Amino acid sequence: SVLALNAKIRKAGEKMFASNGKKADFASALTSCEEAGGTLATPMNEEENKAIMDIVRQYNQYAYLGIKECETSGQFAYITGMPLSYTKWHQHEPDGKGKEKCVEMYTDGSWNDKKCNMHRLTVCEF
Repeated sequence: SVLALNAKIRKAGEKMFASNGKKADFASALTSCEEAGGTLATPMNEEENKAIMDIVRQYNQYAYLGIKECETSGQFAYITGMPLSYTKWHQHEPDGKGKEKCVEMYTDGSWNDKKCNMHRLTVCEF
């Protein structure tokens, strides 16, 4: 039904965010999104962050974002290599000091650096 889909899709500006409800590690989540013709959800402003947070809350699962740590420890960038234009780190994050290369979103919409081999909700953007 349309309602069932509604919970899984959010629009923000030109972007659409969707989840298949599956949990995967960072590499697998990215691959699923790319196979579907998109990429991992990558919030570039407050509106996009909120759209992703709505999906994260719907499933009550943390989700990986399309952001990774650069060669420089403590510096993060979009998976495209572009520098971050927007951040919403949780208080005292990022704190992995090079050991946590990926970024997850908490159910309150804030971000935390995390190891890439955890299983997190797959949220894609199109």
